[in-house]
Amino acid sequence: MVTLGTPNSPSATRVLMLGSGELAKEVVIALQRLGVETIAVDRYEGAPAQQVAHHSRTIAMSDPDALRALLREERPDVIVPEIEAIATDVLVELEAEGFRVVPTARAARLTMDREGIRRLAAETLGLPTSPYAFCDSLEELHAATGGTIGFPCVVKPVVSSSGKGQSTLRSAADVEAAWEYARSGARVERPRVIVEGFVEFDYEITLLTVRSLDADGEVVTRFCDPVGHRQERGDYVESWQPHPMSPTALARAQEIAAAVTTDLGGTGLFGVELFVRGDEVLFSEVSPRPHDTGMVTLATQFLSEFDLHARALLGLPVDVERHSTGASAVIYGGVDAVAISADGAAEALAVPGSDLRWFGKPESFTRRRMGVALARGADVEQARDRATRAAAAVRPRA
Repeated sequence: MVTLGTPNSPSATRVLMLGSGELAKEVVIALQRLGVETIAVDRYEGAPAQQVAHHSRTIAMSDPDALRALLREERPDVIVPEIEAIATDVLVELEAEGFRVVPTARAARLTMDREGIRRLAAETLGLPTSPYAFCDSLEELHAATGGTIGFPCVVKPVVSSSGKGQSTLRSAADVEAAWEYARSGARVERPRVIVEGFVEFDYEITLLTVRSLDADGEVVTRFCDPVGHRQERGDYVESWQPHPMSPTALARAQEIAAAVTTDLGGTGLFGVELFVRGDEVLFSEVSPRPHDTGMVTLATQFLSEFDLHARALLGLPVDVERHSTGASAVIYGGVDAVAISADGAAEALAVPGSDLRWFGKPESFTRRRMGVALARGADVEQARDRATRAAAAVRPRA
């Protein structure tokens, strides 16, 4: 039985977020609605979730000693990794001692880099994926692209976030620049990349998959309606829900998502990325946490992906029902500056069915995601148009 407590008291359930970006901010808010005491950790001061959590701490989460010391000091009831650049071996160590990591420390370790999760999906579970190779040097990348993988192809750092360091290569002339860009976008010092054969697909989706406890205490897996999305340079710029799929493709997508999330174990929400070509579905990636494309659920579902994650990690039942068709569109910083402002909120919210999330990040970069516009519509086309218009109305400035 789950007991709700009182924050900052002996009865509190204490949840610690490792990573305090915009996704963690929404999870913290969802947890606080259920009386949870929250601790937000990030590598810099004033991260979005730190602005709303009960407590905040600032450390280098990739530093094993610093992370271990913090977790032993705080002794939270639940540890929730929100980013990839974490010393995950420490999570494995502490989980063995009795700390609870959501969904599991193994899931955090395997998915922190593209190598672990790709090998699990393709080599252990036998799921269909694009052809791939891992490279530790420019010479190895030349060999892979000139041999088994070929062109066109995609190169990504094995550890990165939000598409950073990702390139599409059309010929050998692109290899060196792609290698340097991947190194610059990596979250760790190790210059290792994955090169993937380019997949001709009809569309790509995120299948938000939630593992939670039912009334009998048994783990059950549920799926939100598919989220379609459009990317630029590996970074999502808009998403919508639902994305239409054939019954055969949807069933196959759910089979793949269930297989990989069951193997990772635990409870919580997973963002499973898939390529779809007709009725054929290929596994791409999985995040054991809310997904950036899933921010659209703030406009479409009775319980957003953040509410679902909060409920699941607390052992509470979930409901994945959707009430509206909707879309999201990213608002970029547009400038490199500290403590920026933004005009146009009134114009954005004058778009029918629209809403905004301004993340409050303390520093802006030209291509940094600073907010998102949300919109509902009678159909996907109308929702996308409304979200795009609302996002365009917001004008960040230094």
